[in-house]
Amino acid sequence: MSRIAWFHCFSGIAGDMALGALLDAGADEGTVRDHLGKLAVPGWRLEVSHVQRAGVRATRADVICEPTHTHRRVAEINDIVRGAGLPEEVRERALAVFDRLATVEARLHGSTPDEVELHEVGSIDAIVDVVGVCSALHALGIERVYASPIANGMGVTNAGSHGELPVPAPATMALLTGIPTYGLDLGMELTTPTGAALVSTLAAGFGAMPALTTVAVGYGAGSRDMPRRPNVAQVVIGDAATDDSLGKGLAALLLEVNVDDATGEMLAHTISQLLEAGAHDAWVTPVVMKKGRPAHTVHVLCDPALASPVADVLTRETGSLGVRGTRLERWPHARDEAVVDVDGQPIRVKLGAGRVKVEHDDAAAAAWALGLPLREVLSRAEEAGRALR
Repeated sequence: MSRIAWFHCFSGIAGDMALGALLDAGADEGTVRDHLGKLAVPGWRLEVSHVQRAGVRATRADVICEPTHTHRRVAEINDIVRGAGLPEEVRERALAVFDRLATVEARLHGSTPDEVELHEVGSIDAIVDVVGVCSALHALGIERVYASPIANGMGVTNAGSHGELPVPAPATMALLTGIPTYGLDLGMELTTPTGAALVSTLAAGFGAMPALTTVAVGYGAGSRDMPRRPNVAQVVIGDAATDDSLGKGLAALLLEVNVDDATGEMLAHTISQLLEAGAHDAWVTPVVMKKGRPAHTVHVLCDPALASPVADVLTRETGSLGVRGTRLERWPHARDEAVVDVDGQPIRVKLGAGRVKVEHDDAAAAAWALGLPLREVLSRAEEAGRALR
């Protein structure tokens, strides 16, 4: 069985709402407080209480701290998280959230992820919210996170030194690029940058609640009570049946974009660049988009550690305004690599169970150099490869 959490963000999502929902669903408060207490960030306390939001009982997780205008660089926040002695899963999830936010903020401010200063998400309460959410997921044994489409409000919000900003905030919308979202006619901020950073980083997918056997439901309260709509985030904890007959696979990430203005040559170049960046595989499928427009989906399979550089190549080469992704597993078969000789021309081959796969580019170069048909070079290289087994 695989335990999953699905966040229903019908009134948006914020860091305190996500933490409150997980505590309400049964995450051990003592464990969360113990992890948070290891952070080298003084001057705060966590108050957990039960409140009503439009008639719905919910848990309020309120980080109380002195107002501060301190702006922290992501490197400083990462040092705080790494130095706290947190469980590996908690640490890596939290670092991923801050790294994603730093990447987005750097693009918005024309800076680099290492140099950009985090404002709201660099504040004490946001650091506590992010680490608290990751700790609560760990305490509940959550392996995968999913979320519904994200609700957003409208209007303007006071952003301190930045003055008034539109709602949704620029950082919020940048974080939600490629993620289903919709607006509500409410003059307030429903989804905050912290909430957007959490769901956009941790969620493996967005949509209706996945098939699961429910074991707990929690509601996390926002700071304000709205008329006719509960200002809460709902989380459903459940078990999904898994087929483990193949055993544990290797983690992989499937990134995709839709493009309707790329030529075949551009798509071929994109695939080449993605493979050059270290992707396991890349391919293109034809699709039909709205209004009957013919288009293509570019898919790329890569190691999660290469997600950022591969996504950069994908957006740079296709011109797409966003990337969507799915976390999955892969079970590659064992194979060896070798070099065979065809009339003095070195050709790489892959040797698998009952199969020899010749590197096409090497074979094509050898055929050109030898003045032979490509099919003959391929046949001779395969024969030489089989002789090695």
